[in-house]
Amino acid sequence: MAYDKFEVLTSTAYPLPIENVDTDQIIPARFLKATERKGFGDNFFRDWRYDSEGNPIADFPLNDAKYTGSKILVGGKNFGSGSSREHAAWSVYDFGLRCVISSFFADIFRNNCLNVGVLPVQVSAVFAQKLFDAIEADPKTEIKVDLPNQTVTLVSTGESESFDINGYKKGNMLNGFDDIDYLQNMKEEVASFGETRPF
Repeated sequence: MAYDKFEVLTSTAYPLPIENVDTDQIIPARFLKATERKGFGDNFFRDWRYDSEGNPIADFPLNDAKYTGSKILVGGKNFGSGSSREHAAWSVYDFGLRCVISSFFADIFRNNCLNVGVLPVQVSAVFAQKLFDAIEADPKTEIKVDLPNQTVTLVSTGESESFDINGYKKGNMLNGFDDIDYLQNMKEEVASFGETRPF
């Protein structure tokens, strides 16, 4: 399933300075029955966003009007740990986020995000804290994520840090491709190669 291309994103950000956020918190297990990627945003951090009666918890950052419309989430260290459920990445994208920044990601969660159009940006703990401090001081703080140049910048100060990304995944993000889209885009090359191979 294709997604929007990711090149340069400048946005405010939701701050979530909590370490060891696991995938069961991101999308609780009871919401995993669906097999399509749509509708998971409503239950993104369901048990942290709503109380037992289904009422929004006002002081949780994802419910705070100061951050509404942000396309970036800045999370604590070891974001996306726990089980390997793809639905966690689906819920991030369906909620409207295109980038998650953390000082450390669980590998499987990182890869699942890259497969659905969410860019996981790993920065140093020092730079992550600068982002948290800036957002706390001013919720309108903007962060610029430049995928072609692999940099993340705190717009207000110009402070920047580079990040790593697999070259294949980077190309897919820039084109809005998942793995199937990538292969489909190479149909002519695959067919041409096939014609040169003996059976």
